[in-house]
Amino acid sequence: MSSEFLTTDELSARIKYDVRTIRERLKDSVLLEGVHYFRPFGGRKILYIWESIQRDMMVESRIRPVGMVGIPMANGGVLHA
Repeated sequence: MSSEFLTTDELSARIKYDVRTIRERLKDSVLLEGVHYFRPFGGRKILYIWESIQRDMMVESRIRPVGMVGIPMANGGVLHA
């Protein structure tokens, strides 16, 4: 396993988001434990998995380009208005 692990400060510098935004808004809503980050040895420290974040960062942009208007449907589709 050769993943690159980042602290919150290092991730902040890479993705240009404030450390506080990562901790309060992205963690556990966009960045998921076990997918994008983990707690080594069950402790409090958090390490982010750069490859997972890099892979998933642009997924939404590829699915729904900026400026595309639509109404999200329960089945996962979009009603284009």
